Amino acid sequence: MGCDSLLLQNEKIICTECNHNLPFTNHHILEGNDTTKKFYGIIPIEFSASMLYFHKKGIVQNLIHNLKYKKHQEIGTLLGKWYSKDLESIAKIKTVSEIIPVPLHKKRLEERGYNQVTTFCEALSNELNIPHNTSLLYRSRYSKTQTKKDRENRKEITKALFDVNFTEADYNKHFLLVDDVMTSGATLEACAKALLKIPNSKVSIVTIAYTLS
Repeated sequence: MGCDSLLLQNEKIICTECNHNLPFTNHHILEGNDTTKKFYGIIPIEFSASMLYFHKKGIVQNLIHNLKYKKHQEIGTLLGKWYSKDLESIAKIKTVSEIIPVPLHKKRLEERGYNQVTTFCEALSNELNIPHNTSLLYRSRYSKTQTKKDRENRKEITKALFDVNFTEADYNKHFLLVDDVMTSGATLEACAKALLKIPNSKVSIVTIAYTLS
């Protein structure tokens, strides 16, 4: 899934060479990492990290493309299992109450048939023993892809795009917000602001990949 080569008998999903060349960020052990810097002075984040660096025409782009558009959800499961091994020793992660995926609008979900971060979230949930909640945060209106828009345009578009459906049982919780790729951070910012409407809530953020450009 990373290079379109045929797998050897003992290889699964990602070949040995791609596995060796995956650009891991090590954000989970870097306090002032690139993911965290996106939110400085904007929203309070307990912990934030991205697993891999996203480069155009690179291994990670191929993985994300196959996960997002080619229905290869097993990629999310594999990466989630891998990353949980890094996250399980993080003190802030041990205080997380629920894992929350960035939601798709119902129309987009019907078009694609699945949310590309679901299996990644499920793997984190299973490995870290943290509940996975898909009903708390929702996308309130449909929008076209924002991939090629700059940060200010993305921020404007994502205003009031997300909301939460919470009860008193959700007060005082620490939510781990999860997405596939962080580019400008505008979508995650909007989602985090929605979750922070819940009294005494806290938010951490994890993504599969981080775009350097």
